[in-house]
Amino acid sequence: QEQLVESGGGSVQAGGALRLSCTAASRYTYSTVCMAWFRQAPGQEREEVARFYTDSGNTDYADSVKGRFTIAQDNAKNTLYLQMNSLKPEDTAMYYCAASFAYPVGLGTPNAFKAFRHWGQGTQVTVSS
Repeated sequence: QEQLVESGGGSVQAGGALRLSCTAASRYTYSTVCMAWFRQAPGQEREEVARFYTDSGNTDYADSVKGRFTIAQDNAKNTLYLQMNSLKPEDTAMYYCAASFAYPVGLGTPNAFKAFRHWGQGTQVTVSS
């Protein structure tokens, strides 16, 4: 099996929290340079919200989620997490995890998503007021 599978989405009230999970085949744990979470709301552009550099453990976040979201990886479980706290209605979107085997350009750079070649099917997050 060679795929990424997201889970953990759902509907919550503003101010609530969710933890998204992305389970991957072992290949991703050993070979992936960078993994990231993206989101896309209807009628809006795809946005990278967080990334994790597998070799160094370094992370980066979009300004819109800094201080609220945390990305982490559990190598033993071959799982990438996105802890989402203090959720806002504007966080409502389909969330995708993605993996790159090469170093992508910086988060927030236009077309940075193109470096991510492997994608999950997405998990929906809905935040109500």
